[in-house]
Amino acid sequence: MAHALQRELATPIGRLPLTEPTEPAPRLLLVEDDRDLAEMLTEILRSEGYLVEAASDGQQGLHLALSRPYELMVLDRGLPAIEGLDLLTRLRSRGVVTPVLVLSALGLPRDRVDGLNAGAEDYLSKPFDLDELLARLRALLRRHREEAESLTLPCGRFVIDSRTVLLTDGRTQVLSDRESSLLEVFARRPQQVFSRQELMSRVFPDAEEEGVVDTYVHYLRRKLGKASVRTIRGLGYQLGRS
Repeated sequence: MAHALQRELATPIGRLPLTEPTEPAPRLLLVEDDRDLAEMLTEILRSEGYLVEAASDGQQGLHLALSRPYELMVLDRGLPAIEGLDLLTRLRSRGVVTPVLVLSALGLPRDRVDGLNAGAEDYLSKPFDLDELLARLRALLRRHREEAESLTLPCGRFVIDSRTVLLTDGRTQVLSDRESSLLEVFARRPQQVFSRQELMSRVFPDAEEEGVVDTYVHYLRRKLGKASVRTIRGLGYQLGRS
């Protein structure tokens, strides 16, 4: 099987990089338990300009997807620890909107329907054509970046790539990486109340104290106004309301 995969996944000579040098490199999470396939895909995707992190089971994939931001995810179904579609369902229930392409040996129409119903944006059966996989990932990335280019806030517009908030009073505020990540979590789910523990896992996975969440909420309020983030007593924080 490994030899067949190598023939299918051989990198064409002279392939152009995925992105222009001025574009940020897209972060991609690959969750695949076949070590040979994971290594080959990681090498090829990196040569295409992706920043790739790989997980070999569903539990590790869940941890990475909840604790780090990604623009794309490639997900196998037959994973140890947590099955692929179960993993996808858990991520969607936690508000993770990263576009997912399921890459699976289960390729019947019913299997594809199950994958799409679980929240995947695309589904490709193994064995697969490498050029088709790369084209599908480019399409998902374009769509994701177009949709995620900016988010509406009660106080203005949040331009994600530049970490800039265009306030309704005409001012512009540039956010730090952590401030931007925290605001994006709030802005993508404006009705949701996030506990400090949830915000720690999503934005500050390396921090040891929950107080870091309060500190960065303070920073956002200082830049965007006191009403930009609401405190929900006993529960956590929520995007402010106009």
